Parts: sequence; C-alpha cells; structure tokens
Amino acid sequence: MAEVQHWRVTYNDIHNLIRNVTPKIAKDFNPDLMVAIGGGGFFPARVMRTFLREKTENKSLQIQAIGLSLYEPLPGSTQEQIGKEVVRTQWLSPNPGKQLLGKRNLIVDEVDDTRKTLNYALTELQKDVEVELLNYPESEREALRAETKFAIFVVHNKRKPKLAELPEGTSYYAGEDVDDLWLDYPWEAINIEEHDRLATLDKKNAKP
Repeated sequence: MAEVQHWRVTYNDIHNLIRNVTPKIAKDFNPDLMVAIGGGGFFPARVMRTFLREKTENKSLQIQAIGLSLYEPLPGSTQEQIGKEVVRTQWLSPNPGKQLLGKRNLIVDEVDDTRKTLNYALTELQKDVEVELLNYPESEREALRAETKFAIFVVHNKRKPKLAELPEGTSYYAGEDVDDLWLDYPWEAINIEEHDRLATLDKKNAKP
C-alpha cells in the first residue's frame, strides 16, 4: 500500500469485508449476541447480523450497544484524557451480566488501533459476568463461566504495537489488516460523494 496519510474506505468496501469474513465467524464462533461499540461498531454490526442470520439460521440474533470514547472530546473531559483514557458513555442495562451469561458474545468495532478500547470493553463485560455469577450456587458457576464466550470482530486491524493484550483464548477476527494509517470511514463524511471520489483515488494511487 502506498504511503498515504489518510485511507478512505467506502460503505461497499466495509460491506464486502464483512461478507467475506462472516462464514468463518459463523462456523467457528456462531454468536448468540452481538455487542456493538458505538459509534464505529454500529454499522458493521448491523451488516454482519444480516449475514450471520443467513449463515447460522439464528433469526433471533440481537445487537446490544455500548458507548465508549477514547479519541472524542466529551463534556468534562480534559485534553490530557483524550487518546489515553477510555470513557464509558453507555452500557448494557439492566443486568448486563445476565444478558451475557451462558452466551457466545461477539464484540464489534470498526478498527483495532491501540486495542485500549477493545480491551476495556472485554474486561468490563467479563466483570459483569462475574457479578452475575454470584447469584448462582457456587457448584454451578464454573460450568456457566465456561459456557460464556467472548470474541472480537473489527473491520480493520492496524499493523502496529498494541497497548493492551486480549485474554488468552479470546477469538479474534478482522476484515482486513492495514498499515498504521488514519482511516476515514464513510459515516464520518459530510459529503459522501466526495468521500467516495477520494476513496477511488486512494485505490488508484496505492501500490500493490
């Protein structure tokens, strides 16, 4: 890929990346629940749900949403926090652990950059499961814990050192591995026609 500071991707690009990886996710993980990280995970999760419902025949597959912010300024946040601290703006409710317990849960986001957001989402959701397990007899907890699985899907994984590691055994899927570029997603564009025009130029200028 050429040394391009910004790499623009289109809705069609994302749709096709998701379509290509979904059969593997359906076969290997077969999720019961999707957890979209807002706002970048909303569109990929919705597209993937269509393909997963077809591949797994799980017509009741649902999407839940959580809101996490790492790079966006929020009321009350400082400049020092932006890019360094994950801020929770929305979470599963009520009883998040109850929604997750005993299920295969697929966490969805648009990009794995530093991995801080993904690590935060996974560890906090696992904490919710542990809290819910306290409502069950100790003799049942280990079996329920073993039945509760987490996996991650991102549209793009950046080839760069990560600031956090995922727990061993976490299934991980990416639509595409890319260089450490600034990815411009279509849902961030004001003028989608201009975005698509520039995306076409990016592809023409990229080296094989």
